[in-house]
This record gives sequence, C-alpha cells and structure tokens, in this order.
Amino acid sequence: MNAIDILLDGYGRVQEAVAQAADGLDADVLNHRLDPDANTIAWLLWHLTRVQDDHVADVAGAEQVWTAQGFADRFALSLPTDDTGFGHSSEQVAAVRVDSPTLLTEYHDAVYEQTVAYLERLDDDDLDVVIDAMWDPPVTLGVRLVSVIADDLQHAGQAAFLRGLVLRR
Repeated sequence: MNAIDILLDGYGRVQEAVAQAADGLDADVLNHRLDPDANTIAWLLWHLTRVQDDHVADVAGAEQVWTAQGFADRFALSLPTDDTGFGHSSEQVAAVRVDSPTLLTEYHDAVYEQTVAYLERLDDDDLDVVIDAMWDPPVTLGVRLVSVIADDLQHAGQAAFLRGLVLRR
C-alpha cells in the first residue's frame, strides 16, 4: 500500500461516515438545532463537503463540483456561492436547510468522485510539493489532503453524535 492508497481509503471512510450520518433522516432531524446557536446535521455535512470540494478543487486546478455540477443551484442557499461555512454565524448556520438527506449525499458522492479522480493522477512524490509557503512550516500537498480528511471526519462524527441525540428526543 502506498500513500495514495491510504488517502483514498481515508476519503472513502469520510464518504461512508457522511452516508451513515444522513441515512433515512427527515428535514426535521437534519435541520434540528439543540440550542439556537448549535450546528445542525445538515450544516455539518454541507460544510465538510464544501471544504473538501473547495480544497481538492483548488489543488487539482479544477472547478468545484458545487458550481460545475449545479449543486449551488440545487441547494439554493441564501449564501454567497463561494461560501464554505468557515466562521459562520448562527444566522448563517440556520440558512443551510435541506429537505432530504439525498441532496447532501449526492453532493458528497460527487465531490468524492472528483477527489478520487484527482488522487488517482498522483504518485507519492507529488505529496511532498509545497502548495502554501505562507505557513511555517510550509504546507505540502500531502499535509493539505490529510488535513481535509481530519476535518471531514471530525464533522462527520459531530453529525453522527447529533443524529443519536436528536433521534432519541
């Protein structure tokens, strides 16, 4: 197994976690807030997918799935098209509402497919290329790709935890 295989496995685990967190939920559960400032399952899954889409498209030199495949229009959010959820206020979190888990999982699956297609073009040496020298130490492609997996899995875990809490109410 090489480093690319490990990254493919990691992104596959994210896809599985997103599918499990969203499976069978209705709009009430997806959009439920435990308190007025809490994130929702819908927001968490949308945000982690937007970040993966944004970051992978950037390093791949590709258009984001969000716009290229019409997901921005399908979600029809009252947010800027380039919004990924970083630094969202309570009101902005509330603006991310979905009626069905299908839209969330279809978007994530499309981002996953673009991610896999990009990763399959790489070899292990590509992972050492510095892509952001503004950090100390500079960020390599490998570090960026792993950080997206780590962030995605944290948010998917939060969504799974919320699922358990909301379904028990």
